[in-house]
Amino acid sequence: MRTAGWEPGRWDIKQAEYWADALRDHTTPAGHRHTVFPAAVEAWAEFGGLTVTAPGPGRQIAPTPVRLDPLTGLHLARTFADLGRALSTQLCPLGSDTAGGAHLAIDREGRTYLVDHTGDWYLGATLDEALTLLLTGLQPARLTTAP
Repeated sequence: MRTAGWEPGRWDIKQAEYWADALRDHTTPAGHRHTVFPAAVEAWAEFGGLTVTAPGPGRQIAPTPVRLDPLTGLHLARTFADLGRALSTQLCPLGSDTAGGAHLAIDREGRTYLVDHTGDWYLGATLDEALTLLLTGLQPARLTTAP
């Protein structure tokens, strides 16, 4: 994390508020909007703008380098709203993998998720857990619906 620019006490609330305003102001052509809440703003203030890469090979799968920039998920208001409803929570964009094919989201409690072309994934109860999982190449838990 330090090599990506993070340090203890890092807190860029001005940038986090800019992202919050940009997400709140965006409406998709179909009328969907993002929900912004404190857990998201706090994550952006501490980690926003960082591109974090893995220190080595993954343990179970290839590690996933991430860019913590919520605007990478600007166009996913409906996707995150739908997933949030399915999980009985609300989701807000957090960032994406560096290739842009997977998008991270955070819920009101700070739990972190990933959405990609293969499905929806639970990454951890906190952003720290999620980053550890992604960067060490641990297999995330796939979100499924009960039959």
